Amino acid sequence: MAGSCTVRVVDPEHASVSGRKRSQRPQRTHHEVADELRARIRSGALRPGERMPTQAQLAHEFGVERGAVRQALRVLQSERLLTNVSKGSPATVAPDPDRTPTGPQTPPLPTTVALAPRIAAAFAAEHVEIDAVCLTAVSLTLAIGEPLRQIHAGRLKPAKVDVRVLLPSRDIDLAFPVPVEGRGDDWVHDRWLAMRNAQGQVLRHNLLALRATHGIDVRVTFRALPFTPPVKLYLLNNTEALFAYYTLMRREAEIDHEHLEMYDAQGTRSMLFSFRQGPGPRDTTFVEQSHLWFNALWETISSELVLTN
Repeated sequence: MAGSCTVRVVDPEHASVSGRKRSQRPQRTHHEVADELRARIRSGALRPGERMPTQAQLAHEFGVERGAVRQALRVLQSERLLTNVSKGSPATVAPDPDRTPTGPQTPPLPTTVALAPRIAAAFAAEHVEIDAVCLTAVSLTLAIGEPLRQIHAGRLKPAKVDVRVLLPSRDIDLAFPVPVEGRGDDWVHDRWLAMRNAQGQVLRHNLLALRATHGIDVRVTFRALPFTPPVKLYLLNNTEALFAYYTLMRREAEIDHEHLEMYDAQGTRSMLFSFRQGPGPRDTTFVEQSHLWFNALWETISSELVLTN
């Protein structure tokens, strides 16, 4: 009888695209996939200009659906770590992925795209300082989610976090949102107030939780403005200012099965302009003046804000 040989069969469900055996475990989320790919880019395992594996290969390696891979790639594209993210061809690692462009060379981007990576970059500092002027804090609350995930994953560990937020007072007549014809004023105001309070409470809760979970010294303070801010402004670590206009539009809402037209602004879609100290006198002066403006409002005409209805 001829000598026998042993054939080793590798279960494709447990092999990665690199040939390494993958352990059985619950399916990952798109955030976990993004975290792993981000780490490979940051470590140099995936180099600038290099093409990523296909979405099918990544889905197989991580044991997830292609939809989760696409979501992960879009997150990394929003952080400017990847380019050419599409269904048809593999994405490419962006040039100089260790630095998200800021200042004059950066084109304005929608708030949902631009704010999260800048907030995450700010959390790399030992002492994180964020000041914000906005209508409801929706965008800031969403953007804070990315650095929180990185802190919980052990990639970021600031020692101290100070956040100050200026929001419109509940006691003023808002310039917007308002009904077009003046009908339903109370409903529109109450809807805005509920959103302002809910977003502020979530933001405060998520940040203060870092005290217990990671021993980080956190302070979150809100104050009320006696006017509706026509712009939104985020000041990061005394070195960067992100600025956007609230552009009004006419839209419909439903109240008790009746349609109400209102003037409102969708802040998450506002185009965010980046200014950073250092590139030139224009940017440096804008950042400095923005801080002076914010501190003047904080210390003079703003008042205590309690996030309750």
